Amino acid sequence: MTDATIAAPPGGPRRPVRIVHMGLGRFFRAHQAWYTDRARDAESWGIAAFTVRSPRAAAELAAQDCVYTLTVRGPEVDTEERIDSVVAAHDGSDVDALCDYVSRPEVAVITLTVTEAGYGLDAEGKPDMDDPEVSGDLHGLRTGTFGAHTVLGRLIAALDARRRAGAGPIALVPCDNVPGNGPFLARGLLRFAEQISGDLAAWIRENVSFVSTSVDRITPQTTGSEVVTEPFSDWVLAGDFPAGRPAWESAGARFVNDIEPWEARKLWLLNGAHSILAFAGLTRGLQTVSEAIAHPECRALVDAFWDEAVQCLPAGTEVDDYREQLVVRFANRRIEYRLSQIATDATTKAQFRFAAVSERSIEAGRSPEASARATAAWIQWVLGRPSEADARAAEIAAAAASDDPMTALVEVISPRLAASRAFMDRVRPATAARPESLPRGAAVAS
Repeated sequence: MTDATIAAPPGGPRRPVRIVHMGLGRFFRAHQAWYTDRARDAESWGIAAFTVRSPRAAAELAAQDCVYTLTVRGPEVDTEERIDSVVAAHDGSDVDALCDYVSRPEVAVITLTVTEAGYGLDAEGKPDMDDPEVSGDLHGLRTGTFGAHTVLGRLIAALDARRRAGAGPIALVPCDNVPGNGPFLARGLLRFAEQISGDLAAWIRENVSFVSTSVDRITPQTTGSEVVTEPFSDWVLAGDFPAGRPAWESAGARFVNDIEPWEARKLWLLNGAHSILAFAGLTRGLQTVSEAIAHPECRALVDAFWDEAVQCLPAGTEVDDYREQLVVRFANRRIEYRLSQIATDATTKAQFRFAAVSERSIEAGRSPEASARATAAWIQWVLGRPSEADARAAEIAAAAASDDPMTALVEVISPRLAASRAFMDRVRPATAARPESLPRGAAVAS
């Protein structure tokens, strides 16, 4: 174990580690750790958490015995909650510690909070071998010189350790904004495993369940180690837990047979609106979600997009109440959720949030007017602000340099939409209507 392994605090033993988490950030601390801490059987479920990139969060948490205060910031007042569910914090590069935990029979669940672009998978869900870290991990696992730089590589190493230890089945629970995140992770992980060991891939198929989830709680970046979140929270899960799980439903989580309506509701209505506010708001000089939702043009685009998106959802997904709640949540000025935070990895977000609604609207014979305008806002953003972080910046640069940049850019997020003349006829004029603050003729970074 590393220096981040935590001793029992004064007053009693720590909860036994039965969950391993990858992605030790503020959202995890405001969501999965919070639900686990509030579950009726919380004393039986401790979490060993690992960072993905920087070890800083693990060091900060370890310095305070992994106990932290969650500030729940309402429109008028704050409340504070002590969270005790995390019992160990580690640098993500400590693969020995990760393998040690996962090889224990009592560890039943691995949860993950990884960004859409953070899995190292391409648009088709295959391991991205153009990524040197992904290809490097594959080579290392094959040759026994493993260094573990990626989520895929670390998961494979940990699951192989569990297989070798005969520790039994386990559930993987991705908590991100990828549609069908359980099957998405399963496909990518199995394709990676198949290139390393047929025996390991077969074991994963037989012993690892992949749970799909929809997660929802606005948790902005803050300075220092403070964790601030909103009063609202939601967690919907679908899938099997062959080795058991906490009673998260006692803390408000919901278990359903079909996750798709719930993840689409959240992905399109909350995340889609966030992206619209980011792209349209930043080009108008706005800085936060609360500022952008108060801007008439931004609000009108969000409302129009919501009107279109809800027609793609099945009945019974509580869209009316959810929309009303979203407006209240977005308007909370005491949650300073910066648009620049939302605007990162803009291309992948536009694919899942805008293109998906456009494709479904066209399939149903409806006009994709609002989602085309949202796509135009994304195009304005990626052309005008090339300095923002985007894992697919090279694709954007190549598209922008083509003979028909508009079509090429749409093709990056949806070849089907790029081939639709009716859709492109809606995108082009909306893209031409540039906000005054958007620089004309801006170059695209390579």
